[in-house]
Amino acid sequence: MRKLWLTLSALVLAVGLAACGSNGGEAADPEAPLKVGVNPVPHAEILKYVKDNLAEKAGLEIEIVEFNDYVQPNVALKEAKLDANYFQHVPYLEEEIKQKGYEFTFVAPVHIEPLGLYSRSVKDVGALPAGAEVAIPNDATNGGRALNLLAKNGLLTLKDGAGTAATQRDITANPKDLKIHELEAAQLPRSLEDVGAAVVNGNYAIEAGLKPASDSLVLEDGKDNPYANGLVVRTGDEKDPRITKLVSLLQSPEVKKFIEEKYAGGVLPAF
Repeated sequence: MRKLWLTLSALVLAVGLAACGSNGGEAADPEAPLKVGVNPVPHAEILKYVKDNLAEKAGLEIEIVEFNDYVQPNVALKEAKLDANYFQHVPYLEEEIKQKGYEFTFVAPVHIEPLGLYSRSVKDVGALPAGAEVAIPNDATNGGRALNLLAKNGLLTLKDGAGTAATQRDITANPKDLKIHELEAAQLPRSLEDVGAAVVNGNYAIEAGLKPASDSLVLEDGKDNPYANGLVVRTGDEKDPRITKLVSLLQSPEVKKFIEEKYAGGVLPAF
């Protein structure tokens, strides 16, 4: 009886393990809705276009879950409350993996949100007064990205080799004695009432009613831009047939046309 019990226990364990996915959850049901976490603009808008216009014909059901920050979509993906998320670029994902140990994979790029410098008080970057307060994102990757934008436009000089990981410690010259303040990215549009200028992520700029192509003092170039936002999954789920279907839809000619027409340069296709 003991041998029989051990054999049955081993069989149950093997069946249980076979039913589990690579991340300890149940194997994905290819017919189940695909839960995707997004920021409202432009990610949710792009994904809603796919859901309303392309997904049914492809045999894909999408459930859109919106988040208003850059932290919770990765937490929810780790906890298997989502099947994928679409809100971040590779440098941000790499920093998240480094800091939090996520086992995630960037599957496919979709769009670029050019980072822009905005102001309520001046109309030209050269008109920023000495000692002006400038707000930038407080997360490591977008903070470095903002400093590089300021440096490219002559407001700062950064240490050679600082690259995308630049911090304020890498500033070697600040001819206008700008006062750099770091704020949570979602707060930056509101900060424009209190600072001389702010470097704002494209999604938050659009959500606040700003038009990056015309309202920014300076705007990132989309060419060779490493900050394409794309689809991210738990490592091991890349071949989920629902994911492969979604990638093909997000990188379709229809989505490219939608992005170009809707955002008029404020968001750029990355495929």
